[in-house]
Amino acid sequence: MKKTIAMAALAVAVSFGAVSCKKKVSDADLQTQATTIVTSNPGASVEVKNGEAHLSGTFADQASKDAMITQLKAIPGIKSVHDMTTIEVAPATPAPVETQSAVAPEVQQKVKDAVKDFPSVKVDVVNGELTLTGNVSAVQARKIKESVDALKVGKVNYNYTVKN
Repeated sequence: MKKTIAMAALAVAVSFGAVSCKKKVSDADLQTQATTIVTSNPGASVEVKNGEAHLSGTFADQASKDAMITQLKAIPGIKSVHDMTTIEVAPATPAPVETQSAVAPEVQQKVKDAVKDFPSVKVDVVNGELTLTGNVSAVQARKIKESVDALKVGKVNYNYTVKN
């Protein structure tokens, strides 16, 4: 009878021990599972310590960050998730720079008036400088240069083609 009581006592002790010894998941196993989840976002990383996931990095938006945190919390053995992430802010598009011609419109008009008798000559502002383009004869080129120089408008690029 002493043997039976001793065996019963041993069986009870073993059963209590088995119930109280719940299997603990190691941080290494949790790290592996958490890393597998986080690889879907290349800008993020995770580190597991004492069953707590520390999520860091950047996310494109709040929804993707929240989804990642939810997935990490769903891993059995993860006690909590510490969010140390940021949301990427799209860089502001700079306002277009308005450029003004270095040549006043009235000066440009004076030059156009001076070359109005030469329809093949075009007057433009290129890189902030007054530029004449087109096809002219040598005689026309001389007359155009004299007319424009007489206006004293400053630097003028004579980029027309002189044909004989």
